[in-house]
Amino acid sequence: MSVGHYENFPVASMLLPARMRRPIAVIYRFARSADDIADEGEDSDEVRLAGLNGYRRQLRQLASGNPPDAEPAARLFLDLGAVIRAYRLPIGLFEDLLDAFAQDVVHKRYADFEELLDYCRRSANPVGRLLLHLYGEASELNLRESDAICSSLQLVNFWQDVGIDWSKKRIYLPLESRTRFGIAEEHIARREVTTAFRDLMAFEVGRARALMLTGAPLAKRLPGRLGWELRLVIQGGLRILERIEAAGFDVFNRRPVLRRSDWLIMTGRALTM
Repeated sequence: MSVGHYENFPVASMLLPARMRRPIAVIYRFARSADDIADEGEDSDEVRLAGLNGYRRQLRQLASGNPPDAEPAARLFLDLGAVIRAYRLPIGLFEDLLDAFAQDVVHKRYADFEELLDYCRRSANPVGRLLLHLYGEASELNLRESDAICSSLQLVNFWQDVGIDWSKKRIYLPLESRTRFGIAEEHIARREVTTAFRDLMAFEVGRARALMLTGAPLAKRLPGRLGWELRLVIQGGLRILERIEAAGFDVFNRRPVLRRSDWLIMTGRALTM
């Protein structure tokens, strides 16, 4: 499992029932392609936003019952429309994803943790909510715990990618936290792993872990393969946090990734959750 860039979305996982792999893969294609519009290549901000607006227009077409436009993404939206209709998925969740991707184009800093969680609400939480709707498990409690897991996964991705995000002129570490620990933007630009930076990262890693554990009971409550898939997703996120800590919080030079040995640990922990 890779945490980040929608690879935390369990695409066509062998743990998932075969009948669910295609609709999940279609939703993934939407999220991944829209994310690429906002994040990949050398396009200007104006071009990126125009591309995302094109996706919004296609969603409005689906909402009104009309076929998508004849453009390169038409096949994607034909498939997406079929999935939305078959499973009665809320189109607003797809709109939330587009809002988050557009925010990444124009919004590069976050004042506090609450503002960052609001971004996670639209960038990550819709993924879990869509899965719950697909499985007919979208109760209020399930949605709330799914939000905690997905927001935590997004934070995990941020904390392992501090250096990568800086290269894209983004800082997700909240200004409030950076001020508290005395970390200016210049420290990040110079890739300085000082005691203060370690203290800041330890604080944010702790918040991500606490959020993940808040949502973890959902994995034990969901039935069958979906529950087991979620157990591994949770353990993968927690394991990345452990690797950040083991690297002394040097995410600039020792970006944490999961290795084959981690899967053994994750599987063992998933069995005992």
